[in-house]
Amino acid sequence: MQTGIQLPIHMHPTGSPSCIGSIDTNLLRGELRQHESMKQHVSWRAGGHAAYFYQPADLEDLSVFLRQWPKDEPVVMIGLGSNLLVRDGGLPGVAVSLHARLNDLQLIEHHENGGLVYAGAGIPCAKLAKFAALHNLAGAEFLAGIPGTVGGALAMNAGCYGSETWNLVERVSTIDRSGAIHESTPKDYEIGYRHVALRKTISSKAADTWFTGGWFRLQPGKMEDSRQAIKSLLTARIKTQPLGLPNAGSVFRNPPGDHAARLIEQCHLKGFRIGDAMVSTLHANFIINCGQATAAEIEAVIDTVRNTVLQKTGIGLVTEVRIIGQHEGNEQ
Repeated sequence: MQTGIQLPIHMHPTGSPSCIGSIDTNLLRGELRQHESMKQHVSWRAGGHAAYFYQPADLEDLSVFLRQWPKDEPVVMIGLGSNLLVRDGGLPGVAVSLHARLNDLQLIEHHENGGLVYAGAGIPCAKLAKFAALHNLAGAEFLAGIPGTVGGALAMNAGCYGSETWNLVERVSTIDRSGAIHESTPKDYEIGYRHVALRKTISSKAADTWFTGGWFRLQPGKMEDSRQAIKSLLTARIKTQPLGLPNAGSVFRNPPGDHAARLIEQCHLKGFRIGDAMVSTLHANFIINCGQATAAEIEAVIDTVRNTVLQKTGIGLVTEVRIIGQHEGNEQ
């Protein structure tokens, strides 16, 4: 059984690739690489290789790439990789990195009732929070506490300190597998706690779509008040989260009416370790890479925590992080 893609590379006389399978790289303005280590692209600093890795120049270039990419080969979109674990066997197909690529950030409207800001999927959430504050707009301060990009925040309805991304969304831009770009509104989605999905009535028409940006409706505010709120939030993060070591933020969703960290601590799992992967002693819902942790070690800690909490409390924790790729032994 084929475990990955084997696309022939045709070279220019200069030595640079001109055609990879059905991909004519002369039509692309971004960068396409083979056998790319994903360790440098995920915040856990662990995991295998992607068979192919593409960094588009912009949205138009991404559209050109998707139109050419073989329809039967997988595509994974990533931002800062702050909510992602790539297994040690790596990824078939292509990983497309949007961070610092889809990076438009614009003030669309500004008036006494607030304003509208557009942010591309590759914009870090903290940058959007600071941009809004700079323009005396309030409501986006909590985004400074989310260590990912706008695209990731839209995809999972990221939130913290009682606020969620989609509470601010007026509309979004998406791109589908054929490279076509669409706009839609919150009514087109089922939105919940760390959950966003196209409504069943339209999902069959838009399989494999990814967020490319969003328009955020914000309230009037004062720059200094927003900056102070952001500062306080970041100070709280430093005190309560293990930011000095590679991690992926909260690993599990909070169950209704409770906190995953409390349940994990109740089960005496703080400091539990497999290899270099360890449950943080500072925040029990964080798993840190203490040195050279493998993705398999991190996943084993996740599984142990989930199984132990279920056995001792009867509560089944649901992962907030995405775990993708193949186990070791199935490398490209």
